[in-house]
Amino acid sequence: MKRLSVVFLLLLSFFAFTVQAKEYCPEGHSYFKYACQRLHQIWLEGSSDLYLSGYAWHNRMVYPPEKINKYNEQAWGGGLGKGFIDEKNNWHGLYAFAFLDSHKNVEPVAGYAFIKLFNWSQAIKPGLGYTVLVTGRPDLNKGIPFPGALPLAFFMYKKATLAATYIPGFSDNGNVLYLFAKYTL
Repeated sequence: MKRLSVVFLLLLSFFAFTVQAKEYCPEGHSYFKYACQRLHQIWLEGSSDLYLSGYAWHNRMVYPPEKINKYNEQAWGGGLGKGFIDEKNNWHGLYAFAFLDSHKNVEPVAGYAFIKLFNWSQAIKPGLGYTVLVTGRPDLNKGIPFPGALPLAFFMYKKATLAATYIPGFSDNGNVLYLFAKYTL
């Protein structure tokens, strides 16, 4: 009975979120209404995405060799998301995944991404954009989640995407090229 109640509540919450965006998004400032409608559109019209994290290159011009040898650059992890290409050929996505950070701690991350795509062909679409996210690390901010914004580069081939971002920083912190992949289900 308890399991059935949990399933019922999950289904109810899913269907509650699928009401029309006009009904769901509050009236008010046009920017916030637009953002609410876009997030609602991603959730309802978007395709499911599978994320795989794999590599974090620490900039050799910033870190001394002894630090590089201590850092984990195999940033394995994964997660899920939803994304879609709008009428202006821009990709919008919501995602949540976790990966191993530089100290082999699990780092969760969730956010929104925007990519302006360039059509080279029907199958090949490179793009540039940004992501706004929330993450948390035990070595930064005492593990308390904090927001961030990063540049993104995409190279889409049919349903597969190779993506990269550069995490800026100071000496001994940041300055990491982070690579991950996305597959649209």
